[in-house]
Amino acid sequence: MEMESPIARVNSSRGASALRNQGPRSELVENEPYGSMAHGWGHSRIKRLELSPLIGSSYYIAPSLKDQFDNLDKHTQWGIDFLEKYAKFVKERIEIEQNYAKQLRNLVKKYCPKRSPKDEEPRFTSCIAFFNILNELNDYAGQREVVAEEMGHRVYGELMRYSHDLKTERKMHLQEGRKAQQYLDMCWKQMDNSKKKFERECREAEKAQQSYERLDNDTNATKADVEKAKQQLNLRTHMADENKNEYAAQLQNFNGEQHKHYYIVIPQIYKQLQEMDERRTIKLSECYKGFADSERKVIPIISKCLEGMILAAKSVDEHRDSQLVIDCFKSGFEPPGDFPFEDYSQNIYRTISDGTISTPKQEGMRIDSKTTMGKAKGKLWLFGKKPKGPALEDFSHLPPEQRRKKLQQRIDELNRELQKETDQKDALIKMKDVYEKNPQMGDPSSLQPKLTETMSNMDRLRMEIHKNEAWLSEVEGKVAARSDRRHSSDINHLVTQGRESPEGSYTDDANQEVRGPPQQHAHPNEFDDEFEDDDPLPAIGHCKAIYPFDGHNEGTLAMKEGEILYIIEEDKGDGWTRARRHNGEEGYVPTSYIDVTLEKNSKGAVTYI
Repeated sequence: MEMESPIARVNSSRGASALRNQGPRSELVENEPYGSMAHGWGHSRIKRLELSPLIGSSYYIAPSLKDQFDNLDKHTQWGIDFLEKYAKFVKERIEIEQNYAKQLRNLVKKYCPKRSPKDEEPRFTSCIAFFNILNELNDYAGQREVVAEEMGHRVYGELMRYSHDLKTERKMHLQEGRKAQQYLDMCWKQMDNSKKKFERECREAEKAQQSYERLDNDTNATKADVEKAKQQLNLRTHMADENKNEYAAQLQNFNGEQHKHYYIVIPQIYKQLQEMDERRTIKLSECYKGFADSERKVIPIISKCLEGMILAAKSVDEHRDSQLVIDCFKSGFEPPGDFPFEDYSQNIYRTISDGTISTPKQEGMRIDSKTTMGKAKGKLWLFGKKPKGPALEDFSHLPPEQRRKKLQQRIDELNRELQKETDQKDALIKMKDVYEKNPQMGDPSSLQPKLTETMSNMDRLRMEIHKNEAWLSEVEGKVAARSDRRHSSDINHLVTQGRESPEGSYTDDANQEVRGPPQQHAHPNEFDDEFEDDDPLPAIGHCKAIYPFDGHNEGTLAMKEGEILYIIEEDKGDGWTRARRHNGEEGYVPTSYIDVTLEKNSKGAVTYI
């Protein structure tokens, strides 16, 4: 019986096993580029590749699939980088909003009025409008801070949290893909090792068959050698069969794992990566919307702020501001009347008619009027350099209108304080009644000192109010009577023109004013002692006292209401004017207490009023 060749048996067995394990022709997946995926990342269109039989070939994986995995790895990393880039953009926008709001608040703080509660600066409508605009701008800055806070909480914070979660999820999916690829590589290595071992055993079996056939055909070979070669052939043939079965099992296992890898595991991982990337895109869309909503939410409030600024601009009233200026600086004085005509030629006419010249009087006039500017002017007591005394309690140092306003304000303040003390007294009385009815709550006698103090304060305030009301009535009476006095004064000026006294001076029946040359025997006071060696200053005009002035301070000149004085030095801005009486007595008087009339071309000539 002819023995079947072991090589043929092995080859036939190998071919049948390979065809049985291989089945239809192998199909390897080659994914198209990412942009052409029609059914998701895990179900891309398949391009079928026809490969040579697996036996004898080590090319097992489509390079395009491996490249596609790397491309998806790069794409998901780019998506996370883009997400973090947008988060950085939002952060910088938040910093811009915060700095803008801070600068606006500093600007408002810089230009807001820094006034004490007692400041009595007039509140012009233009100033009030500007302050209202500053308040609206401060609210506007607050809304910018709201925008920054909303963006930080709703957009930036959410992006940073989602970016961290996205990195963790991506890392997990990529690790799963790499593990699946490593497992498939391990299965291929096992199959490849079993295939190489099977090929090696087949070659050894062929060598053993050739050695057996050579010894079997050799007539000189001994039976023992032939038997030994036959046993070696059987051993090699058996080992080849075992390796064939091992290779077939490994091949079947690899094909199953490869099919599972490309049709189940990898598509599932790609699907998860696709869902992750789509969620990232949706999150970006939501953040874009939140970014815009953060701005849109504050638009109504910002519009109200702008409307407030427009209303503040419309509230400016130029007429009201002008009235405030008038009320602030109104003194209550009447404008000076017409200057009376002074006829200096009457002395000349009288001299011609009498045939004599009154030399002493003219000399006296010349002495008083035509004085020279000596060194006495450098020794004058300048009130601007000497500290002013404290303001008088009745505000008599102020003009009538300003004095009336100050007194009225003080009366209002005293009334408010009196009302507070009255309320406190009522509360103490009620508390005392409660203590008397319920001794366990407190001692009624403990409230008596406080009650006594409160009533004492009330009496003091009432006295202050009565005193200030008396001053106010005095001021209001004088202001009301001034117009009548002014009218009668104008009439007297007209009547006295042409009236001549025996001494050559003019008299006024209403005021008994004497407008003559100064007396040579005037008594110098302490103020004049400093200048007794100097020539007196020339008269540059005249004035009429509107209010009486005591002149208790050193260097001042007392005057009565309606008294006529000569002006020898104008007000230099300190509120005082230097004047001289007819008897030569000089001193300073408050400018607001007199009506001043200056000579236009005065060269030292005496002006008789």
